[in-house]
Amino acid sequence: MIQTDYLLIVIGMGLVTYIPRWLPLLFLSRRGLPEWFAEWLDFIPAAILSALIFPLLATTGEPRHLDLLRPELFVALPTLIVAIKTRSLAGTVIFGMVLYWIAGKCI
Repeated sequence: MIQTDYLLIVIGMGLVTYIPRWLPLLFLSRRGLPEWFAEWLDFIPAAILSALIFPLLATTGEPRHLDLLRPELFVALPTLIVAIKTRSLAGTVIFGMVLYWIAGKCI
């Protein structure tokens, strides 16, 4: 039997995630966005991904500190270049995995 508290929590979590996604669609779907704003929005996914990945690549330890000699960082930079040049997800993943394996053997 589901308790009322749990049901209210699930409904509340649904509203908290649904409303922020729904409101921009409601207000902006019938309007044209300025060109500069649309171009700016294109950078958001890359910025979020960078903010999530870079700390994993360049920091280590407890408390976290900058370590620019990590093999993950050395592997990520050439892999990024391959991704930009080839635009191939499979090729980039395979290249990154092989490079990471080689870095693990050398270090």
